[in-house]
Amino acid sequence: MTNEELLQIIQKAATDKVTTLDLSDKKLESLPPEIGQLTNLQMLYLYNNQLSSLPPEIVQLTNLQTLELSRNQLSSLPAEIVQLTNLRSLNLTWNQLSSLPAEIVQLTKLEFLLLGINQLSSLPIEILQLTNLQSLYLSINQLSSLPPEIGQLTNLQTLELSMNKLRSLPREIVQLTNLQTLNLTWNQLSSLLPEIVQLTSLQILDLSFNQLSSLPAEIVQLTSLQTLDLRRNQLSSLPAEFVQLPNLKKLDLRGNPVPIPPEILGPKDLSKDPGDVNEILDFYFRVQDPAETEPFYEAKFLIVGEGEAGKTSLAKKIADETYELQLKEKSTEGIDVIQWHFTLPNGKDFRVNIWDFGGQEIYHQTHQFFLSKRSLYALVADTRKENTDFYWWLKVVELLSDKSPVLIIKNEKQDRQCEVNERELRGEFTNLKDILATNLDTNRGLTEIKDAVQQYISRLDHVGIPLPKLWVRVRAALENYSRNYISFEEYCNLCRVNKLTDRKDMLRLSSYLHDLGVCLHFQDDSTLKHYIILKPEWGTTAVYKVLDNDNVKKKLGCFTKDDLKDIWQDGEYAEMRDELLQLMMRFKLCYEIPNHPGTYIAPQLLSIEKADYTWDETNNLILRYTYTFMPKGILTRFIVETHPWIEQQKLVWKSGVVLNKDQTRAEVIENYNQREIKVRVTGNRKKELMAVVTHELGKIHKSYERLQYQTLVPCNCETCKDSQTPHVYFLDTLYKRLNAGRYQIECENSYQIVDVPRLIDDVKPLSVGTDGQINLEIAQLQSQLEQERDESLKHRLRDSNQKEVFISYTWRDEQSKPLVAKIEQAFQAKGIKIIRDTNAIGYKERFKEFMQRLSRGTCVILVISDQYLKSENCMYELVEIAKDKEFYKRIFPIILADANIFKAIERIKYVKYWEEQIKELDKAIKEVSADNLQGIREDIDQYREIRNTIAKLTDLLRDMNTQTEDIHSESEFERLVNAIADRLNE
Repeated sequence: MTNEELLQIIQKAATDKVTTLDLSDKKLESLPPEIGQLTNLQMLYLYNNQLSSLPPEIVQLTNLQTLELSRNQLSSLPAEIVQLTNLRSLNLTWNQLSSLPAEIVQLTKLEFLLLGINQLSSLPIEILQLTNLQSLYLSINQLSSLPPEIGQLTNLQTLELSMNKLRSLPREIVQLTNLQTLNLTWNQLSSLLPEIVQLTSLQILDLSFNQLSSLPAEIVQLTSLQTLDLRRNQLSSLPAEFVQLPNLKKLDLRGNPVPIPPEILGPKDLSKDPGDVNEILDFYFRVQDPAETEPFYEAKFLIVGEGEAGKTSLAKKIADETYELQLKEKSTEGIDVIQWHFTLPNGKDFRVNIWDFGGQEIYHQTHQFFLSKRSLYALVADTRKENTDFYWWLKVVELLSDKSPVLIIKNEKQDRQCEVNERELRGEFTNLKDILATNLDTNRGLTEIKDAVQQYISRLDHVGIPLPKLWVRVRAALENYSRNYISFEEYCNLCRVNKLTDRKDMLRLSSYLHDLGVCLHFQDDSTLKHYIILKPEWGTTAVYKVLDNDNVKKKLGCFTKDDLKDIWQDGEYAEMRDELLQLMMRFKLCYEIPNHPGTYIAPQLLSIEKADYTWDETNNLILRYTYTFMPKGILTRFIVETHPWIEQQKLVWKSGVVLNKDQTRAEVIENYNQREIKVRVTGNRKKELMAVVTHELGKIHKSYERLQYQTLVPCNCETCKDSQTPHVYFLDTLYKRLNAGRYQIECENSYQIVDVPRLIDDVKPLSVGTDGQINLEIAQLQSQLEQERDESLKHRLRDSNQKEVFISYTWRDEQSKPLVAKIEQAFQAKGIKIIRDTNAIGYKERFKEFMQRLSRGTCVILVISDQYLKSENCMYELVEIAKDKEFYKRIFPIILADANIFKAIERIKYVKYWEEQIKELDKAIKEVSADNLQGIREDIDQYREIRNTIAKLTDLLRDMNTQTEDIHSESEFERLVNAIADRLNE
């Protein structure tokens, strides 16, 4: 902003006698003296400028109550500022302050003082005389101690001290009896004052990322405490009094060596909410009773490497040193699982589940589904062949196993040695523990290998954690089963027999055993969740039988259900063919060809030859992804995900595919040797199809937690726009420029200036625009793909799904729940299954996936109440349903009395409600760094979509001829049942 423009704004503000002036984000380096003319000003916002000083005239703003100066370049506080004696809120966050003037004590009315992200090494005593302070923010400074005088701030309600260097707290802090929030995360605290319990008003206490090894028993006196964050400390126990905290609603203990399974503590992603506090404490205090628990000593040892490297020989030798090697050891087909037991120093038996992976390349991309956490890995290399790609295997393990420990085993057949660049590998892979050599024929080095395995596997985090004896009993009972699989209900009955009656505990146990490789239970799959595969090698061998079948290979990955009858003809597979096929689909190993029921393609067996087709190279959108390390299978997974749009169902090969939708084509080609995927799009709807392609690739990328890649955006200047080799920009760089307000960039080929937002929009068009309007073209196209893909996946559920009726309602009001129960009972009497959240969402299943499934249902009963129209989940369901062209036919609403939708003035109130929600969330977002907003931006997009559609949706609902709850109940929902029956029979 120019000085002339600024003076015009100030002059107009003075004339209008404004009380609020926002000059944020104007790149201001100074303020003119004329600012002093704004004597009516109460609020002045100067956020995110380049101010290093303030003019003396600012003291004339005697009515100023709020001064926002965050994100500037102030290295000292101007003396004049202390004359603003009416100031109540002063924000100096993100400047360069190393001290404050003593005169700050004159700001006696100050209630909010924000000094975060500065360079303060000590707290000025004068601040502590501001006795009206309610909130004091000092996060991300260099404070190593607090002065005793802090106890004088008796009106303080919020004290933020995160990311400093505090080793202890002064005893006087307990005088802050009105304190409600105390944030001490990322300091160096090793103990907690017992007197801290005198802060009886405290509701939120954040002590995460410190060095606490214990908590005082007196903590029970914090009777107002609602949230206690203790992530990443050194706590191994909790005081028994913990259970007496009456208002505790949120307890985060993740990253502490407490004897509680990680599944109960909460998601590994520490930015997500922890587990249920009652479940955490219930499990902990059960575990602590020695009569009811037992340490669990079992883990998974995975042996990987190239084919014929000696993996099977190593597995058998570890289990039995006397095993005699075969002249031609049979290659593993898929995966073999071998048990090995050894005795720990404490006399306890340790069980190792050794997973021997087939080394043929056909297995490489499918093994990734079994590379699990809580495991030890061994990479076996045949020193005679020298064909082991150490980097590739170590990178795969690092990517998929949460950096589990790895051993490299050099199998020196005939005593032929090979050198491994140990220093380079250790520099790259911190999880590489040892490099050991052996000759398995003579057992040379075998003892050292077994010692190393015992040493590292017994140190895994979960080993030795006390588990309820009930779990151990059920585990033993499952092992005694001679069958390959049992139904989930059989598993539940087995649990009940062994006195494990809590369904959540049943699911936790099956998840725990799944991670250990004891069994397989895919809880988030609609078909596979109904079965427990007791012998994992049985399921994996069945899958690999298809991929290894000569007939399937000859047909380049094409197979039919008749082929599966032959491949899975053995009695152990015959009764589970549909479930095994679902297993392959879950692993993205195959898809059903559209309009060819019962015919499938396994894309990793497709021809390596590129399909023959022509391509119009004019006016293309081009995008490239380059990978630091590229796991195998990204492109074949993409083919499965987008298969409904494969052009003619013919333009597809092992490393590429051409999609065709609405006279628009997308070419996606993987060059594995160059670690690159290239996308070209041409046609009428280039941006929309590009958005779908990048969305699908993005989902695959996210499935690898630490995948490193760059997105390369082509230049769209006149010289580059029709070139197949344009200049490219890193997408991350473009976003950085955009966030920094740099909206233009120079092309390195033509030296023309190009528009940064347009570059991004070409390849990453926003699903929600800056005006809050949803991009319907992109949303509808993505929805079409998901619907067509889901239809393809329902290969065995089509008939039964047609009889499913979904019901959408809210838990927030007491009126809806009993009504839903009556509806469910009435429909069951007619043989129609009602699908609702309580019977369709299992433990750890995602609510959003169920809501998306509901939105695609043939029939959806809507129980509309006031709280329904204010529920983000319910409105998400309704908005998703409305995107379908048969919205009117598919919905069957029941409007409750408190849903005020029949008058326009009442409907407007719901629009206003969502506008307020957007404002509140938007305000909160602006107070947080952009790096910490994963998942939040999607929420505000969702709120805007609800806001933009709620008026139209409620107008349509009120115009439908619906009956009241009473009329439906009196007729036992006869009219509703008949209407839905007619719809199902269409």
